[in-house]
Amino acid sequence: MTLSDPRFLSLNQWLNAYLSDEVTPILISGDASFRRYFRITTPDATFIAADSPPQLVPIAPFIALSNAYAAVGLTVPKVIHADAAQGFMLMSDLGDTQLLSVLNVQNVADYYRQALDLLPQVASVVASQHLDSGLVQSLPLYDEAFVRRELHIFTEWLLGTHLNLSLDESELQMLSHSFDLLVDNALSQPSVGMHRDFHSRNLMLQAGELCVIDFQDAVVGPVTYDAVSLLRDCYIRWPQPLVADLMQYHYQQALALGFIPALTTMEQYQTWFDLMGLQRHIKAVGIFARLNYRDSKPAYMADIPLTLTYIVDIAMQYPELVPFAHWLTRRVLPAFTASQSLSEVKQ
Repeated sequence: MTLSDPRFLSLNQWLNAYLSDEVTPILISGDASFRRYFRITTPDATFIAADSPPQLVPIAPFIALSNAYAAVGLTVPKVIHADAAQGFMLMSDLGDTQLLSVLNVQNVADYYRQALDLLPQVASVVASQHLDSGLVQSLPLYDEAFVRRELHIFTEWLLGTHLNLSLDESELQMLSHSFDLLVDNALSQPSVGMHRDFHSRNLMLQAGELCVIDFQDAVVGPVTYDAVSLLRDCYIRWPQPLVADLMQYHYQQALALGFIPALTTMEQYQTWFDLMGLQRHIKAVGIFARLNYRDSKPAYMADIPLTLTYIVDIAMQYPELVPFAHWLTRRVLPAFTASQSLSEVKQ
């Protein structure tokens, strides 16, 4: 941070006024939005400060959801002090150990069961209360328009902006048909409160306890969404037998708690799970490309190959999506590989 960063200077001034102490915020991360996080060290404790430009990422939804999640027993950052007009928050410090950083084949099943055990609490949050107004507001619905908007990110940013692919009429029809299947799958599932980005980078480990972060985009949506987000993580891939066991664990959990109808078969649940994962991964590769071009965050491009591999592998298991898988293998993967090779040459 430098003297040419007016938001940092304002944040520093705001923190010093509240803490009555001279502190120096140290940048620890900028997430996949426009928000930045800093660690603050005082003689008595450490805190996290968030800089969230109010016109881009308002903090009111985060604060309301933080309170709602805490109320159902989830460990989340506690907002100690906030200024909505400036977009600043001072929060409790949950440490810097992401779950992803400690996972291995020996411990992942135990940690992921612990994470899945948090989902009933997440599922119970379908509204939040804004403290300034007292207004209780239902979370947004993950409806058809929402799902299609996310799928369009793939078309616009990966196929268009990054790969500059021109699709003929048969390709457009195939893509439209594939997306219709994914939309229908999402809408056919029972709905629950949904974190929407529940994975190993958004779970912190503190004193052996899993803590939940980055929940400000929570919605009400498909019951399998958060489970597949965790188990088919865009940032790491686990052996299929392990994923299958954990998927079964979530299926039994959802049955026991009444989140899915009692007559729901494992086959039906797995179809929901698989196709929900496809939709999420298609959206994710589009977002990774958008982060590169729109937000100047190129590091996420490295996560595209694994995510595309997930998409092809799962799509090949469903006859109606095999044409989509073949098209990805024939057109998109080679084009992406060529784009990466060209990028390396330019560097």
